Amino acid sequence: MEGELAALAASGATALVGLMVSESWEQTKGALTRFFARRHAAGQDPGQELEAAGEEAGAARAAGDDRAEAEFQARWRQRLEEIFRQDPGAAQELALLLSELAPDVSRTYVSLVSGGVNYGPAFQGSHIHGGIAFHVQAAPSGRGGPVRPDQVPTPTVPFSNRTAELALLDQTLGAPDEGPGPVRVGVLDGLPGVGKTTMAWRWAEQAGQRFPDGQLYVDFAALRTQSGSAPGAGADVSEALAMCLRSLPGGDSIPNSLAERTNLFRSRSAGLRILLVLDDVHQPAHVRALIPKGPGSAVLVTGRSRLGELALDGARLISVKPLDAHGGLALLKDRCGQEAVEAEPQGAQRLAELCGGLPVALQVVAARLATDDSLSMTELAAELEDEAGRLAAIALDGEESSVSAVLGPSYRLLPTDAARLYRLLGWLPVGVFDAGTAAAAADFDTPRTKRLLGTLAKASLVEAWGDGRYRMHDLVRLHARERAVAEEQESEQGALIARVGSHYLALTALADRALRRERLRIADLSDVLRNADDPFSAPGGPPPLEWLDTERGAVLAVLRTAARHGQHALVWKLAEAFTVLFLYRRYLGTWKESLELGAEAAAASGDAAGEARLRSLLSRPLLDLAENDRAAAELDRAVVLAEASGHLVLRASVQEFLGRYRDLFEPSRAVEAYQRSLELNQSAGETRGAAIAAFFLGCAQDAQGDHAQALTTLNGALRDLESRDEPDRRMAARVRAAIGTAHDHIGRSEQAMEDLREAARALREVGATHYEAQALIQLADIAQRTVGREDLVRECLNRAVEIYEADGNGMAEDLRRRLDGLGR
Repeated sequence: MEGELAALAASGATALVGLMVSESWEQTKGALTRFFARRHAAGQDPGQELEAAGEEAGAARAAGDDRAEAEFQARWRQRLEEIFRQDPGAAQELALLLSELAPDVSRTYVSLVSGGVNYGPAFQGSHIHGGIAFHVQAAPSGRGGPVRPDQVPTPTVPFSNRTAELALLDQTLGAPDEGPGPVRVGVLDGLPGVGKTTMAWRWAEQAGQRFPDGQLYVDFAALRTQSGSAPGAGADVSEALAMCLRSLPGGDSIPNSLAERTNLFRSRSAGLRILLVLDDVHQPAHVRALIPKGPGSAVLVTGRSRLGELALDGARLISVKPLDAHGGLALLKDRCGQEAVEAEPQGAQRLAELCGGLPVALQVVAARLATDDSLSMTELAAELEDEAGRLAAIALDGEESSVSAVLGPSYRLLPTDAARLYRLLGWLPVGVFDAGTAAAAADFDTPRTKRLLGTLAKASLVEAWGDGRYRMHDLVRLHARERAVAEEQESEQGALIARVGSHYLALTALADRALRRERLRIADLSDVLRNADDPFSAPGGPPPLEWLDTERGAVLAVLRTAARHGQHALVWKLAEAFTVLFLYRRYLGTWKESLELGAEAAAASGDAAGEARLRSLLSRPLLDLAENDRAAAELDRAVVLAEASGHLVLRASVQEFLGRYRDLFEPSRAVEAYQRSLELNQSAGETRGAAIAAFFLGCAQDAQGDHAQALTTLNGALRDLESRDEPDRRMAARVRAAIGTAHDHIGRSEQAMEDLREAARALREVGATHYEAQALIQLADIAQRTVGREDLVRECLNRAVEIYEADGNGMAEDLRRRLDGLGR
């Protein structure tokens, strides 16, 4: 029995040393002091001894000195072996103590003493050591043999959602009505805290009758903690095999080597139908060694990392995603009660959104509500709105019960360069990004960044999307930012924003030029674009307008963040280039905010020309939003700045915007502004600008009733735009629509409809849907006055509704009412 006693002491020493190097040591060593005080030799101070032991263990672990740590653990093994020999009850007392103080690090030792979770004792009956009886309680047995193992923990809270995932596990690991078949393996992976372990426990609970010979459970996180081994070390799987062998019939004799234990496990499981749940696995090899041989058996694995190599062995990989909005509310109802959620529906919904559907976050939030009667869901949601304090607010009793504590282990396992990329991604203004943006953030080359993003994706810290982009969950991003603040130099965040901002400035400017090569631009971006790769001109590259539309949220976030960091030149130049999107897609709120940020940044930079350009552009979304007084004020300021700049083309452009304002509020003075714009463009030799000024001048003349002169002016503008080396199809189509309107004013309805139909077609081809809708509505107006054209009216109005609904334009509802009224 000496060998068994030594094994017990060795396991106890492993648990003790694991506790000494953990964060719980300071809180637990007092109770251990009392345990050793009853068994110390004269002249020894147990408190001082444990204090010194904790320091020695911590120093060895911090230095990575495996030899010193092994020697230290060997001394404590000898110490415990002597205590157990002299006091047979000490082993059980220590097991009870450790199970209360540190259940994770002591699980294997407690299992040895008590005989496992349900059966398979390491010691039974009364053993004799030098004439002293050593009593360890035997595990219960039934019908002359060991009882069926049932080791998988049961969820202690209501389990909601995940119906689809549980059904997929049934399909993967065997439905209730299926007989024995081949051994099956299912792997749950996903973000830390997403609920993989609880789902595995729930499925095991439901599937109990499918495995008549029992369920085994191995928690690899606990094994790593108590052994102090790295995630890839073989000690984890060797100890896991020992645990499983002790729990199977004939478990007294366990060989020493990993290969022998693996073979013995296959032999002992060959005639059994069992479920083996392996929790928090990091290495595929750990799973392969623990696959049982019995027909109908199954292995259910959870892992923070995506264990893709197991697919080669036939495993089914199942990614567990955060809960959707409905699932998040359902979890809150389970934890807080349906009445509480229904009493504050908006507060509950916002809590679910701010937790990003992450079950661990929702559970902590529910616990905070349960333990503080004065705290409402609405108040807690308001507390979580502040990104800087959100992670601290999703915590209960300090760090141990928090999202940070859940994410910490995955972060600490990352290689050095992947960990740095993770931290820097926390400072990205956006949660969805491509490899190029990540490379700019970290100042790495793109191939290296892609490789490191693969590492982060495998660790479930970022999610790879199929379109070449990656997503970082909001709470993960806040954790990464938390680590960046703690570990990066203070200046690094500003440098990162400058790199990422320059990256977006180059791409936005290239997209702008791909769409509108001859547009007026004040910013000189020659240095930015000189060595920039142009993805829009490459074969198979992204369409520039679609790229701008997809990235508009990211560009706005970069503008906001760069403005907060005082990077004014970057902000106004990016805002100017970004405007090209809104000439095609009328996202008025985003357009307005981007120009406001740009104008203020240009003013802070002292760039009068840039400020004049951006304030004149800002008048457009302000007018569309009926903020007319503000639009007038911005134009007044733009005129003054443009005149002071001496920039002829800029002055012409500002006069054009002034004319468009006067079209609405001072129509008699609009012709004056457009005529001035035309003259300035002609003086500058700006033929395209002159043609555009002529277009607006012709429209103003038509509005004033001078239809013949308007047609002359408009036809001249159309010729100039269409005869250019690079014809401006978009503006030419707008001119043609204006010509159609003028023809209608002089009674030439058929010609007007032909012009407007052609203009709408051309505008649709170039993606100028806002102006397409205007042309279609004008066409519908004329067609409705013409007998027998109701089908054309419906066709035009339906397409205009489609455009306005996509843009969020309130005119869509007016057009629907008009459609409903047709024929009545």
